[in-house]
Amino acid sequence: MLGRMTAPRPAESTTNFLTRQVWRIPKAGSLSALSRVEEPLAAPATGEVQVEVQAVGVNFADVFACLGLYSATPKGSFIPGLECAGRIRRIGAGVSGWREGDAVIVLTRFGGYASHVNVDARTLWPVPDGWTLEEAAAYPVQALTAWYGLVPLGAARAGSVVLVQSAAGGVGLNALHALRHLQARPIAVVGRADKRDWLIKRFALDPATVVIRSPALGRDLDTALAHYGHGGFDLVLDAVYGEGFRVAFDRLAPEGRYVLYGAADFMGTGKRPNVLRLAWHYLRRPRLDPLAMIPLNRGMLAFNLIWLWEQASRLPESMRATLELIPERPHIGESFPFDRALDALEAIQSGRTTGKLILRLR
Repeated sequence: MLGRMTAPRPAESTTNFLTRQVWRIPKAGSLSALSRVEEPLAAPATGEVQVEVQAVGVNFADVFACLGLYSATPKGSFIPGLECAGRIRRIGAGVSGWREGDAVIVLTRFGGYASHVNVDARTLWPVPDGWTLEEAAAYPVQALTAWYGLVPLGAARAGSVVLVQSAAGGVGLNALHALRHLQARPIAVVGRADKRDWLIKRFALDPATVVIRSPALGRDLDTALAHYGHGGFDLVLDAVYGEGFRVAFDRLAPEGRYVLYGAADFMGTGKRPNVLRLAWHYLRRPRLDPLAMIPLNRGMLAFNLIWLWEQASRLPESMRATLELIPERPHIGESFPFDRALDALEAIQSGRTTGKLILRLR
């Protein structure tokens, strides 16, 4: 393991530019094309703030974007990254309520893998008291995903029986915190026995309600539902969209909602998309008949969080609601120096991680 990297302070010129370090890819298609480069960054424009980044959140979406499998991926060259945290370095014209040196959470529509960013001031949020900047960078994407999927879309409430797929991941952990505060009843699905043991201990969950994704998934979910004396799920929160999709969907209760926000089952472990594997998964993907859903009174909802990033006027209220529901500090499974971004992306591809991965610059 490398020690903590201390990034050099940027060099400023008389033209009001500074030199920053970024991870940039010339176009989506291969993780191998992602490289660390230096480039100039202008002073913040009107309505913008310039932030000196100290930590960056790593997400599945970053891998999907670099592989070209994310619908929101920019065309041509881009910098991945949907979130980071740091301190305000400069403030553009027309911005009020912020001061240089303020510690902030930054929501970025790509561009987060950088030592400095210029961002719309509406996409900032103050770091909660007592949090480190690493914790701040690890919070927004996965906590907002959990909140948005569970509450505005999923209508989870006290007594709801909620299935959380990939419950040991960053979104899953935030979802479990949220469900506890809502006084809902969670059933967690994980991919490995060690994650199951870890989750039971961390959240004091009844072992009957923590299930390993396996050929026996249907039977185990029935056992978990019986534990609550409930005939079906009121809500399923899923980013896997794999073989367990139909098993869970078929166990929705009347008025149950299935909320899908990803397709991790499509992800391979290589630096390039495996076209044959993707085609096989696509052809075998679960299909639903809307007419068959009518008599069962079930619903299917899907979302891409990047859409919420584009609703800048809604972000402050969304972050406020998320922090009120999920005030817990995020669990950071592993942190990597900024120059090991590729290692972090490969780690998240492996499916062996728990909690959140971050890149650190300080």
